[in-house]
Amino acid sequence: MTSLTDINDYHQVQSDFSSARLWELFDGDREHMNLAHECIDRHRQRGRAVSIKHSDGRLEHLDYAELADSTSQFAHWLRQAGVAPGERVAVILEPGKAFYTCMFGAIKYGAIAVPMFTLFGPDGLALRISDCTPTVIVTETDADTLRSQFPAAQVLEVDASLWRQLETLPTHYEVATRATDLCVFQYTSGTTRELPEAVRHTQRSVVTLMIAALYGVGLRPDDRYFCPSSPAWGHGLWHGTIAPLALGIHIGAFAGKFDAVRLLEALAELKITNFAAAATVYRMLRNAGVRDDYDINLQKCSFTGEPLDSNTFDWIEQSFGIAPASMYGTTEVGVIMVDYPGMSGHSSRRGALGKPAPGNEVAILNEADEEVADDTIGEIAVKRRGEWFRVKDFGSRDADGYYFHAGRADDVIISAGWTMSAVEIENTMLKHPAVGEAAVIGVPDQLRGQVARAYVVVRDGESITPAALQEHMKTQLSRHEYPREIEFIGEMPKTPAGKVNRKVLRDLAAKQVSAAN
Repeated sequence: MTSLTDINDYHQVQSDFSSARLWELFDGDREHMNLAHECIDRHRQRGRAVSIKHSDGRLEHLDYAELADSTSQFAHWLRQAGVAPGERVAVILEPGKAFYTCMFGAIKYGAIAVPMFTLFGPDGLALRISDCTPTVIVTETDADTLRSQFPAAQVLEVDASLWRQLETLPTHYEVATRATDLCVFQYTSGTTRELPEAVRHTQRSVVTLMIAALYGVGLRPDDRYFCPSSPAWGHGLWHGTIAPLALGIHIGAFAGKFDAVRLLEALAELKITNFAAAATVYRMLRNAGVRDDYDINLQKCSFTGEPLDSNTFDWIEQSFGIAPASMYGTTEVGVIMVDYPGMSGHSSRRGALGKPAPGNEVAILNEADEEVADDTIGEIAVKRRGEWFRVKDFGSRDADGYYFHAGRADDVIISAGWTMSAVEIENTMLKHPAVGEAAVIGVPDQLRGQVARAYVVVRDGESITPAALQEHMKTQLSRHEYPREIEFIGEMPKTPAGKVNRKVLRDLAAKQVSAAN
């Protein structure tokens, strides 16, 4: 039977896919599996594994064989240090040899790797460390501060001394983990909760991950793949790192402060054919205005995290010669909608989330749990264990079976009885040539209950007044939908995932309202 990685036709996927067949892609089984073996060791002969583009412009290259050796050495180090299987190892590192060595080495040993964003502030970092109580914390900076703050943990500083220790240890480690053993704690960005929540993943999590990898990102073993998302975020770790490495793919990663020009440079240098990023990254590439300076030949590209505005969708098509593919899901239910990049029989549709991923039954429901008619807004739901699970997003479905996003439940603004979508208002604002970024939230209003307030970043070299932008909006949307309040800001707050951080904007608005009263 044809391997799932060899099927490149949408209709054949619908007829041939089964979740049981995903296990054919791995060495492990339902009883015994080790994620580090699946991602690193079994590909020892494949050559290059990871190329990291650093913000200073240099490239760092790592082979599968090199990582197979170093991860085994770190697994032995953990055993010698008295770390017990199941204990947590916090990894506060940028992508590079140390990051991949320590994260996959912990998983190989049977500990639980906890990747953490290097740019978290002290409070955000402390909150997560206190929550997961790691036995070991691996870092390149602030080691003494972490030692004093968390005396119960062993703080391991990545330096020449550590590498000398590892070089004395064996380059093979015999894995003995069960498929159901926990291996990764992944923290959400914390924008919707006061306390971050750790999503707990087992060694076998990589199996169901392949649905998103094959049909959301379009990964195939001969791809040259780049995902600039931080591996401290779900997209960067699972879709940017673990899924492609599990398929033996040569991947690209970005380390340091994001820079659109450096990213374009990396896509050209590494001859990338498959690119996946947050929607915000594509907007930043567009705003950089230097795409034509680089020889880039993508065959597939995908986005996730939030909807893509139509202007950026069109720019990608014009600049790279391919339509961007959407991938949509939530932390609670995983990826449920995809755009099957690179497959015949399906095409991306501007503004759409795509169609249900294989094995998913999706519907748009009203408050009575009834499916609504085509082109009618309701709540997106997916079948889980025979019951509809509402994902807390609004959306619609068209007659061709494509699904569209209408905003989070808390992104719907009800003003003077009118229901408005913050997403629709934002996408319309982004069509104005002076608008580089836009985010819309609902704020209290004594007369209307709520009004739409827009936070706008103006493009370099452009200028516009709030009144002029409001007049433009009145000509594009229903007259009640224009943002009655517009505030220009120098930089849009973003989560570690690269999405607009609406919590920061809502907190800012709340402070402004409180000060006014």
